[in-house]
Amino acid sequence: MHEQSIVESLLRLALDNARKGDARKIISIHLVVGDYTGVEEDAVNFYFGFLSKDTIAAGARIHYTHVPAQLRCRDCDILFPLQKRDYRCPECAGGRVEIVGGRELYIENMKVE
Repeated sequence: MHEQSIVESLLRLALDNARKGDARKIISIHLVVGDYTGVEEDAVNFYFGFLSKDTIAAGARIHYTHVPAQLRCRDCDILFPLQKRDYRCPECAGGRVEIVGGRELYIENMKVE
């Protein structure tokens, strides 16, 4: 259940940025979430609803953009999506890969009043 600490940080960032822009209300927050983060939308929504009470973010909607896991083969340098937990390169069958996508977790934008 790392979502609670993630939502605490998310809410703090959102509120700080809203204050800097003299916003009165946060309407929505757009998150970019990579497959490797393990973040569960239902848990984020639950904690956000609870933690944002009595703030200008109360009632704000969270929208998600998911980023699939992507790997790069260190042997032949191709990029490929992770499929069925198979970390072998589909081109050369090598196992020397690095994760280059899917770890993202950030606020892309917010709608405020």
